Amino acid sequence: MPDPAISLRRVVKTFGERRAVDGLDLDIAAGTCVGLLGPNGAGKSTTMKLLTGQAIADSGSLSVLGLELPRQSKLARARMGVVPQDDNLDEDLTVGQAIEVFAGLYRVPRAERAAAVDKALDIATLRDRRRDSVKELSGGMRRRLLIARALVHSPEVLLLDEPTVGLDPQIRSELWGLISRLRDEGVTILMSTHYIEEAERLADDVAVMALGRVIARGVPSELVAKHVGSEALEVHAPASRLADITARAVAAGLPTRRTGASLSVLRAETFAPVDVGATGPEVGVRRRAAVLEDVFVVLTGEEVA
Repeated sequence: MPDPAISLRRVVKTFGERRAVDGLDLDIAAGTCVGLLGPNGAGKSTTMKLLTGQAIADSGSLSVLGLELPRQSKLARARMGVVPQDDNLDEDLTVGQAIEVFAGLYRVPRAERAAAVDKALDIATLRDRRRDSVKELSGGMRRRLLIARALVHSPEVLLLDEPTVGLDPQIRSELWGLISRLRDEGVTILMSTHYIEEAERLADDVAVMALGRVIARGVPSELVAKHVGSEALEVHAPASRLADITARAVAAGLPTRRTGASLSVLRAETFAPVDVGATGPEVGVRRRAAVLEDVFVVLTGEEVA
């Protein structure tokens, strides 16, 4: 097997009394897109900071493209592109200047710099905004500019920390198209997110994180089959009935998920509503396919934000 493009072994990082990363093991093969999926505080952003040298692990080993971190962080960063969660664009620059500055920082040869900037602008479909001030851009354009800036030196690895956080669904979909094209071109991508659909749509496989470690990993469809089965019974009923149905489901060995005034009984493909007491005029039941969101809630104990 070829060496992974990104490798973390038994990595621990603490902040005071809090263990943000707790014995994390994670390998990412070259040319794949892996989604880090987890609730706030799961350790996703800290993992990104460890890989970029913004934080130093207390113990464990990390490498990117065979380069040991933090000892060879400078060499590793030269071959990585990083899109931060927070918008840190310089609003005193034009769109073109924002990318040109990073082309210089990444030491793109001067003779190749103009072509590299043009290519990055084209990837992000921002060439016609080249002379516009950064402050004039919409939220979606700013996120595309952050990605273009990270790609100006043709990195082998791209780190995306919550790349579409706070954006409306239409703009998010546009960015998904951009990230998908990069994945198809063979760029190794590690993407942290708490958007379930984003992980399903873009990642070759998903690593579910909680309390600083990976608690499950696999292709989304395989994770669904393994942890929550293929079908769920979604039950709407008074709270007292839902409590009774939950108890019956648990006694039958079925995982459950409570969402507001409804209850989902998972692994229900071989069970009928009557098997868990979900009958009566005050009870509404529908059968639906199990989804990755069910896996997230069952494994982390948290609802999707």
